[in-house]
Amino acid sequence: MATDDQETIETADGLNDVERMDKEYVFGTWSYQSEVSPTEIAGGDGVYFTDARGNRRLDFSAQLMCSNLGHSANRVADAMAEQARTGAYFAPSLTTENRAQLGKLLAEVTPGNLSKTFFSTSGTEAVEAAIKIARLVTGKHKIMSRYRSYHGATYGSISVTGDPRRLMAEPGLPGMIKAPDPYAYGSTLDPMESLEYIDEMLMLEGDTVAAVLVEPVVGSNGILVPPKEYLPRLKEIAHDHGALLICDEVMAGFGRCGEWFGSDVFDVTPDIMTMAKGLTGAYAPLGATVVTDEIAAHFEDNMFCHGHTYAGHPVAVAAGRAAVETYIDDDLIPHAREMGEYLGTELEKVAADHPSVGEVRGVGLFRGVELTRKEGERVPFGERKDKISMGKTVVDEVSGHAWSNGMHLANMINTLIIAPPVIIDEDEVDEAVAILDEALRVSDDAMEH
Repeated sequence: MATDDQETIETADGLNDVERMDKEYVFGTWSYQSEVSPTEIAGGDGVYFTDARGNRRLDFSAQLMCSNLGHSANRVADAMAEQARTGAYFAPSLTTENRAQLGKLLAEVTPGNLSKTFFSTSGTEAVEAAIKIARLVTGKHKIMSRYRSYHGATYGSISVTGDPRRLMAEPGLPGMIKAPDPYAYGSTLDPMESLEYIDEMLMLEGDTVAAVLVEPVVGSNGILVPPKEYLPRLKEIAHDHGALLICDEVMAGFGRCGEWFGSDVFDVTPDIMTMAKGLTGAYAPLGATVVTDEIAAHFEDNMFCHGHTYAGHPVAVAAGRAAVETYIDDDLIPHAREMGEYLGTELEKVAADHPSVGEVRGVGLFRGVELTRKEGERVPFGERKDKISMGKTVVDEVSGHAWSNGMHLANMINTLIIAPPVIIDEDEVDEAVAILDEALRVSDDAMEH
């Protein structure tokens, strides 16, 4: 809460002193600055957080689908503080017990023979490393990704991103090609037909594609869950054409899909896996790029030509180790699976009462509610272009109504993104779904009749 010398008195613009200062001196991300209206946060506890005005909200999207452990993971906070007091930074050529132990833990919890990790500071940097590794190992330069994807904001990762935010960064890096998605709701291609398209694309590209990069479950572009056989077949197709499979688990990992990783849902071991967000529960910026034994062996006698000043930052890897140990010791992966099944059932019940819900989809605690302006038809309120346009859409208004009634609910284009902390319980799911039920009246009222 604000102290006596930092009052939260609002003026005509609705902002307090801290919020106004932030608006003036700090860029708001992915936004027109005239539309930015920051909210000062006083603290958080469990699946809730509280703003400086005392309003408490249930975090139904884990902030940016990253606060998997909620807002009071004291084991993680204590580990960070202990490491900061012991030694806050050492060069990457030096190590700490936390870095070594976290590397070992990731080899144990990732699927198959994924075994060696490069630590960075974010998901976008983890993807950059994956691109670079794939090119170094294969000697090829092209990377194939998909149109409904988000892989990060730096120059390489935004180039492989498919969603409209890439457009302002184009032409981007050369050699980045886009393929169709397994999106049954909004595509003329059946999800498995899209694989045939990718197969043909790889053939026509010749022997020039280093890797196919996908989110096993697409995150901010709609929570798209492919058929069970999709990812195994995609790996086969990639390997048939001499390409690696990179799975971006930045959003889908660490219990989000009811398993350790989205890849586990489909029983697939990618050649390279990227992760961040839930790796520390968002307590510290930490990304990781994990590779198989075969790729790790390549760099025994070939230079691993990549690095950062903060690669394996001691405080960040301390947070990562404590977070992974928390997932294990508190049995949070099976808990997420159980709560995910309950959440899915409750969302279907709500959807049945709202004609503006076109589809509910997802897996585990990673769910999407896609809206429609015409009952029984697939007519979106939000279009892809809206992501880079000014103003609010009906989908934004639904999220805004939820915010006003005590819940944070993210959305992207035409889909409400439901991804609560994996510690959530049934009572908290019930509370959140009730707020969602009320908020969906906004889209119901906005439908074409």
